Amino acid sequence: MGKFQYFTAVSLDGFIATEDDSLAWLFHEGQDGTPGRYEDFYAGIGCLVMGGTTYEWLLEHFDGPWPYVGTPVWIFTHHELPVFPGADVTLVRGDVQEFVPDFLRDAGAKNVWVMGGGDLAAQFAAAGHLDELILSVLPVTLGTGKRILPLTDGERRWELAECGAVGSVVELRYTAAAPA
Repeated sequence: MGKFQYFTAVSLDGFIATEDDSLAWLFHEGQDGTPGRYEDFYAGIGCLVMGGTTYEWLLEHFDGPWPYVGTPVWIFTHHELPVFPGADVTLVRGDVQEFVPDFLRDAGAKNVWVMGGGDLAAQFAAAGHLDELILSVLPVTLGTGKRILPLTDGERRWELAECGAVGSVVELRYTAAAPA
């Protein structure tokens, strides 16, 4: 059975976007927004889940073919949104727990990428379905913004499984620690 992985870029001070949902800080000189071993990670993905704000950002800022062709993408949103041409997108609303069997079915023998944002990832964590955090820590501070994992239901423990660096980006992989 696949794992639920939250793979995201994060600032040194723990933010994944600015207060106004901008991701422009990811694309500074020498950085393309997909640091490290993205290709290796993506090869293990069978299904994507993302929040509506992340999807809206893609619709507004991405000017190329759909980057996730052949991969089912589930979007959690409270709005009616257009489907990106060439995308296998399903718009849903509700509790993430309700859709877990669908995500696992779509992922098959591969993993589910909880793409963003932090609020959605926190819902997966609260439901007990966040197995790994894979963080690309970029050398920038934002001061304020959208937190990486804004949990509201208490402390979570994670175990460091791997760390490394690609240029000035630090990559960290954590697995969910067994409950005490």
